[in-house]
Amino acid sequence: MFLPLTHQRPTHLLRSVTCIGVAACVALGGLQPRPAAAQPVGGSTSSINLPDLGDASAAALSPIAERRLGDRIMRSIRQDPAVLDDPLLLEYIGGLWQGLLSAARQRGDLGPELWQSHAWEAFLVRDSSVNAFALPGGYIGVHLGLVAMTRTPDELASVLAHELAHVTQRHIARMIGQQSQMSWVSLASLLLGVLAAGSNPAAAQAVIAGGQAVAIQNQLNFSRDMEREADRVGFGVLVDGGYDPAGMAGMFEQLAQASRLNDDGSYPYLRTHPLTTERIGEARSRVGTSGWGLVRPAVDDVRATRHALMAARARVLMDARQGALQAMMRRQPAADADALTQTATHYGRAVALQRASLHAEAAEALKAARDAARLLPVQAAPVADRVLALAEAEGLIQARQGAQALALLMRQTTGPRLTLDPQARPERLLRAEAVLAASGHDTAQLQTSADQIEAQLSAQAQDATAWLLLARLWQKLGLPVRAVRAEAEAAAALGDLPGAIDRAEGAQRRFRQPDAADTIELSALLSRSRAWQRQQQEDLRDR
Repeated sequence: MFLPLTHQRPTHLLRSVTCIGVAACVALGGLQPRPAAAQPVGGSTSSINLPDLGDASAAALSPIAERRLGDRIMRSIRQDPAVLDDPLLLEYIGGLWQGLLSAARQRGDLGPELWQSHAWEAFLVRDSSVNAFALPGGYIGVHLGLVAMTRTPDELASVLAHELAHVTQRHIARMIGQQSQMSWVSLASLLLGVLAAGSNPAAAQAVIAGGQAVAIQNQLNFSRDMEREADRVGFGVLVDGGYDPAGMAGMFEQLAQASRLNDDGSYPYLRTHPLTTERIGEARSRVGTSGWGLVRPAVDDVRATRHALMAARARVLMDARQGALQAMMRRQPAADADALTQTATHYGRAVALQRASLHAEAAEALKAARDAARLLPVQAAPVADRVLALAEAEGLIQARQGAQALALLMRQTTGPRLTLDPQARPERLLRAEAVLAASGHDTAQLQTSADQIEAQLSAQAQDATAWLLLARLWQKLGLPVRAVRAEAEAAAALGDLPGAIDRAEGAQRRFRQPDAADTIELSALLSRSRAWQRQQQEDLRDR
């Protein structure tokens, strides 16, 4: 099922990341609007010779050191329940992110060294506030509230492009590197100390109140020049990535209006870094000189459909409180709403009903969504068909009808019109869930799903959700050593190195007389355990 990974440690580290990012420490900073003088941009954005804020390598953290710092922070926050692995939403955000990365590389903003050294990974945060933030090493966190409030993919991409520019222009590395009285390892410890205090506000306040911490926070605020540079570079990446440049101006205008009408904490960075009419005007002026044509390509219908459906999904998942879920369950489109709005609204209601285990009502909502989707432009129909088919399969699995879900997934991928993509991560994971939920557990189906999940892991070895599914598949196939190895890999992928090591050591004690195949597996697990121990020792030494 497309459910978030849950962990036993009931902390809320990402709340602290947000606080640090927008109010204290830009190394974990979100989009931070600041005043900027208008600077017209003319001609093709790919030929713009953007100003450089000095030598990016001067007094900067090296790319390797920055990546190490980012990895260490991510090992701490991956264990937090607020980090959400929803395959469909993650696929959508990842697609936007990868497209912007490609544009940045083609423009020369992202050079070979930085491309090789950094993770360049986007991840989701279950939080209804509107925010995004960049971590050292190329990690970008996106709040579901941001996905839910943006009206177009261009608006969402504009935020990601801005964050990407902060990383490619080495703003984070330069600010950290300039802390001459503090090593980057000590700074990492400070940041992680604040993160670890996320479940204890008093402890967090004590850390922040320290004179050293306050000095660092003051020095790590993005300068106005850096914000201007992030705006300029981000705009160029946005346009060269094929997005409407009006998306950046539209996003700024939406945020400015929201900040005037609502100050309930939903827009965290606006409280300390308010938008200005000057910055909005600069964004507008760039649109007129970007060379963007007046004719919109057909792909816009596809992008608009995908974004509307994913925004609806984000609205359901961003707030787990019962009241919020019930509000989404009651949501209905206006009588005069267009086909896309009707499709997305019914889809969001279906997802909410599924999470309330109201499966019959969810099926009715999906039927209403399909009826509305028939009126979508022909090129957009397959996008809606796929999302609705996955939702139907997900509902069947939740209703313990795994065989029916598997039949649906197989039919959707083998028919004359390939609605689903059997090679895509959402389909692979959902098929594994269906096989595991089906009664009887067909050995051939189990093995096929295990092979598909292994193929997924060969491309993305840190996929904790895939490792956990593989552990269950291998257990059903009577391969307990492999199952333990997969559980250990899942723990390591989540940053729980002690848990991974414990599982590896437990396997060595439990399987004392293995056969030849299990001996190979245990040997591989022992090798991995040693690597995890070295990493754990480095983390402890760096504290």
